[in-house]
Amino acid sequence: MIPDNEQVVLHKKKVISNRKIAPGVFYLTFEKTGSFKAGQTVAVGVVPGIEPRLYSIASGEKEREMSILFIVVPGGFLTPRMAELVKGDTVFVSGAFGTFYGTKEPAYWIASGTGIAPYHSMYLSGLTQNKILIHGGRKLDSFYFNNQFQPFFKEHYIRCCSQESGDGVYEGRLTHYLREQQHLPPDYKYYLCGSSEMVVEARDILIEKGIAFDNIFAEIYF
Repeated sequence: MIPDNEQVVLHKKKVISNRKIAPGVFYLTFEKTGSFKAGQTVAVGVVPGIEPRLYSIASGEKEREMSILFIVVPGGFLTPRMAELVKGDTVFVSGAFGTFYGTKEPAYWIASGTGIAPYHSMYLSGLTQNKILIHGGRKLDSFYFNNQFQPFFKEHYIRCCSQESGDGVYEGRLTHYLREQQHLPPDYKYYLCGSSEMVVEARDILIEKGIAFDNIFAEIYF
């Protein structure tokens, strides 16, 4: 969330690329607005004076450009326009903010849908040691960045698919997967990023399994 009483200043930036990576899902890259920590957020808009929306940064800390992951909302104002952006177009982007930081501590990275974005940033920023990545999606094409995560994390990359089946994929929601786990290490950190329904349910499951509330960190995608 935007810090209370803090005015968001938007900077005019040029689009570098806008790549469609799945049906209705885009990886938008633009000029960097400044340094950031993996896991932080920016506000992005396409029309001056129209309220921007918040997106987790999906690119690495040391990259020269900045990227976000977004899904097109049919009938929406912002995302259909963002999907049409091409190299050289203008976007309006804030500086980075937020405290959903990646660290070098052992952790579970748990995401649904485009909530995978901050973990992609953490991955590209080298914060991968002692990490287990769990990603939930409805269909097999919703495991964004699978071609990077699977060879790197191997058995520590769990894909949970609720509507389709596939080789090496857990058939069911990620919350069902969490419920089935007999032991979750209490000394690990647990990061949750996705819809409010997933975050609340997963948080409750973790607490039921003995994970301390202080070891759970959440970022909600609306």
